Formats: sequence, C-alpha cells, structure tokens
Amino acid sequence: MVYRPEYGSRASTILLKYFAQWRETSRILREERPDVVFVMSPPVIAALPAFLYAWSRGKRVVIDAHTGAFLNRRWRHFLWLQRWLCRRAATTIVHNPHMASIVRDAGAHAVIVPDVPVIFEAPEAFARPASPMIAVVCSFNYDEPVAEILEGASLVPEVQFFVTGNAKHLSADLKARIPANVTLTGFLSTAAYGGLLASADAVMTLTKLDHTMMRGAYEAIYQDTPVIVSDWPILREFFNDGALHVDNSADQIAEAARSVAKAKSELREGARRLRDRKLAAFGEIRRTILERIGASAE
Repeated sequence: MVYRPEYGSRASTILLKYFAQWRETSRILREERPDVVFVMSPPVIAALPAFLYAWSRGKRVVIDAHTGAFLNRRWRHFLWLQRWLCRRAATTIVHNPHMASIVRDAGAHAVIVPDVPVIFEAPEAFARPASPMIAVVCSFNYDEPVAEILEGASLVPEVQFFVTGNAKHLSADLKARIPANVTLTGFLSTAAYGGLLASADAVMTLTKLDHTMMRGAYEAIYQDTPVIVSDWPILREFFNDGALHVDNSADQIAEAARSVAKAKSELREGARRLRDRKLAAFGEIRRTILERIGASAE
C-alpha cells in the first residue's frame, strides 16, 4: 500500500494526495511488474492505477475491500465504481458474509477472509501488573464506546486496563474521567504491541457498528489470548470460543472484566481452540484465492 501522510486528509489537499499516491503506485508497478496486484479499498481510487497496469499487461487484480468501501458515508457516492471494479477483479476479499453478499449481488466473485494469522516475530516482554490485566485495543474513533469503557473500568478497580491508540482526539471531558486503573499507552511499536496482547488476561475491542470485524480481537486470539468483544451476530459467529460478548454498556464491560479475573485458564484454553480452528480455515481460504489468481498452492 502506498500512502503519503504528509498531505493529510483535508479537502484542500486530498486530490493532491491521491495524485501523488497514484503516481508512486504506478512507478512501483512498472518497475516490479507483478503478475497479481492486491489493492486495498477504500479508497477505491487506489484500485485504479492497479487496474490500469493489469489491463495494459494482461495481469490480475485482487481487491481487499474493507467495510468502509460499502458503508462509509464518504465512499457511498463511489459505490458504482467499487462494484464495477469488483466485477473485473480476479476476486474481492471481504471479511464477513454481509459484505460478500454485497459484492456477489454486484455480479462479482467474493472470498471471505475474516482474519489472517498474526505472528509477532519478536514481541517485547510486557511488565504486567500482579493484578488482573485487560488490554483495550482502541483508536478513539466515533464507532467505539470510549465513555462506557472508562466508566466500566472505574467499576472494577481491582483490574488494570491498558488502552492503546493515540488519544489526541479524546475530549477533555473524557480525559478528566480516566480512572486510576486505566493507563493510556499511546501508539506502540509492533514488538511492544505483540507483547501487550500476549501478556494480557484478555483483550477488549468494542464497536457500535454491526458487520465490523475487530482486528485487535483476532490478533489476540492468535496469541492464545481471550477477547471481550461487542455482542453483534458476526462477532458471536467468529469469536465463539475464548470470548465474552458485551452490549457496550459500562455494567457489562465491568462484569466481563470480573469474569476474566475469575476464569483465566478456561478462557485461554478456549482461545487456543479457536486459534487452531482459524488456522485450519485459513488454509482453505488461501487455496481458494490462489486458484482465482492461477497460482499454485505449493
């Protein structure tokens, strides 16, 4: 993925940003001449240089379509383009059946990849407290129940919460309500993040939006760490072992934290079982994608 953060995402600079990313993507493709290009959407604009390259050289494109490509208000006006490109892709990777139905209804091929195995090669040891510990994977985005997480943490002072992400967008009101048992870690290096997930008794990642797959949750499961996730049907389906599901209320968040403290071993064993099932399922998914792009599974 080519990204030029120096241009920001302001209306006054967004076209310049896309132009610079388009030019850089085209240069890389001309120099490396891949047989298959995997491109992420949104932004759907990123797929255009990949398709131009593929059409000019008889190559293939695979679209990795995230939820925002179909549900984000910013990209709703470009759904016609997203659908048109999906029909011309070797396949479109989506993370749940709802998104797959949108792609297939457009006359395109879809492969559901709910998650990809995550291995942290050299995680840093995390200096965890003696008390029960929950890592909260958070971006402080509009779809996250941040206020409820903080309130829920305040109800279980015997549990320590370590909240990741850049809190610069956290309101002054919420900052003033951070309880003593909550630590804001800021953005962590990959090694430090891996160590945090592996050391925690559970990893919490919550969303107010249905049809959203929580990356932090499956990253945790691949470290054999139990998860606390929102009680949406898709998350119940994909995290059906080693997991606690909450309605995003402070009371249920607190109760889940207490449950983690009481049943650490049972929950971790469930996470191990789920990890093994996910690894087996990913092997089948990988074979399907390789068939679509005409590659060998060997």
